[in-house]
Amino acid sequence: MKNLKVLLIVLAVFIGFNLSAQMAVTTNGSSADGSAMLDVKSTTKGMLIPRMSQSEIEAIISPAVGLTVFNTNDNRFYFYDGGDTEWKEIAIGAGTITPGGTPPAVGDPYQGGIIAYILQSGDPGYVSGETHGLIAAASDQSTGIEWSKDGAYSNTGATATALGTGSANTTAIVADQGDGSYAAKLCYDLVVGVYSDWFLPSKDELYKLYENRVAIGGFDVYGVYWSSSEQDDANARAVTFEYGSHWEERKHNSFRVRAVRAF
Repeated sequence: MKNLKVLLIVLAVFIGFNLSAQMAVTTNGSSADGSAMLDVKSTTKGMLIPRMSQSEIEAIISPAVGLTVFNTNDNRFYFYDGGDTEWKEIAIGAGTITPGGTPPAVGDPYQGGIIAYILQSGDPGYVSGETHGLIAAASDQSTGIEWSKDGAYSNTGATATALGTGSANTTAIVADQGDGSYAAKLCYDLVVGVYSDWFLPSKDELYKLYENRVAIGGFDVYGVYWSSSEQDDANARAVTFEYGSHWEERKHNSFRVRAVRAF
């Protein structure tokens, strides 16, 4: 019995030592690299991280910054970004890591919606070697809603029209209009899966949706859509998806809305 106790003590010490030391999982018997707590080496096999559905990922309670999973819904790797409190796709979500493989294209399902536009050289926000652009929600958020709350006239300051300005426009409109039912607030409040940073596109952003309307899908081909670009206290910019024309419309008019987010 005494010998058994000694053996158990020695075994416990040995296990404790190994749990606190570096670990190597290899096919050639080599030790762990000095910079790694866990070093996996093989020339014939890969390593599997947890594979989870979108709903299972969303159900993770208080995910740690850097937590990594494989999403079985879209077959992509994601990590949790504590700064933005959202899951980001490793290949493109961070904007700096682009491993080999097929790059995303307009019309692809991606991060809560459909890729609507990929920034090109010369576009505001374009960064060489990185992939950024716009994601459109998969369907319209409204078939008819006013631009301003209760059709009221006011200068919100959301006058920008260029690519990359829709988010700031939306924030300015919501700050001016407050709670209520209107186009910008509808987009601002939208949550799709883990993504909650949607906005009403600026005029130029909305026009990109028009240009790629077939690949994106779900638009009313005869519909008129609101942009977040304000013209003056009484009017804002809208785009008709029948011809691609854009003009000023009274803010109390009810038009369709399609939310977007940037990636």
